[in-house]
Amino acid sequence: MIQSRTIGDARVTRVLEYSGPTHDPAFLFPDLPQAELDAEARWLAPNHYVPHMNRLIVTIQLWVVHAGGNVIVIDTGVGNGKPRGAARMNNLNGLVLPWLEAAGAAPGQVTHVVHTHLHSDHIGWNTVNVDERWVPTFPNARYLVPKTDFDHFQTALAKGPDPIIDNAFRDSLLPLVEAGLVDFIGDDTREVAGCLAVEPVPGHSPGMLSYRLRSNGEEGLFSADVFHSPLQIARPELNTRYCIFPDKARESRAALLARASERNALIMPMHFGAPYCGYVRREGDGYRFEGADWPALVLPR
Repeated sequence: MIQSRTIGDARVTRVLEYSGPTHDPAFLFPDLPQAELDAEARWLAPNHYVPHMNRLIVTIQLWVVHAGGNVIVIDTGVGNGKPRGAARMNNLNGLVLPWLEAAGAAPGQVTHVVHTHLHSDHIGWNTVNVDERWVPTFPNARYLVPKTDFDHFQTALAKGPDPIIDNAFRDSLLPLVEAGLVDFIGDDTREVAGCLAVEPVPGHSPGMLSYRLRSNGEEGLFSADVFHSPLQIARPELNTRYCIFPDKARESRAALLARASERNALIMPMHFGAPYCGYVRREGDGYRFEGADWPALVLPR
């Protein structure tokens, strides 16, 4: 459920909410013919695709960074008890909070909650239900929110329901604003939480951000939803049906692939199957994904 590694002097831990063969490829990648997916199945299986089910494996996970005295959570998954349209996300009752505590990120210890974007599967653990009210999960943290995304979804929801953010704006964002815990990340923001460089990657959402962690000559890149599957590393022209601005999404993906390969950065997406993170390697005129090994887990004392 949790795995931990170091990037220089920083400790990075992934906390699993759930993972499984949940997505019909034709739904997630509507521009991908089945025959072309079949040609990639050999290297996608078994961690990212189950051929006999014809289902892509999609993970929901949270990333935790311990650096410079700060305890930072990057994106917060689906959350417990949240009413959601997708059955796999509706009214979950999981153990994310105990596992966060095991990783040294109990609610009272977290100093920053940093968002890559504001889709409903990235903001759910921002709040928990207490006496029929949604209250901040991490009461001592500042919640860092991309302003462009916030404005976009606030405007969209004023016109009617938005299936991408579902009920999450009301139950997982507005309570934070009302509590005065939100700091907006604007276009001129270069660094957050004392250690994360901000790198815009718009397209999947209007204001999506990735975050670069550098320490002692090592680098990690929290790549948000630039990729839902390693398939998009080998086939970067592929967008998911959730990409709001398809052309911008492709541009952001191409730029991130180039940066990650040149810097030898560990990419840490939100939705990959095992081993959940890895490296972008050049292969001919394109790229391939190289999964990263995890060291033996040592819990904080």
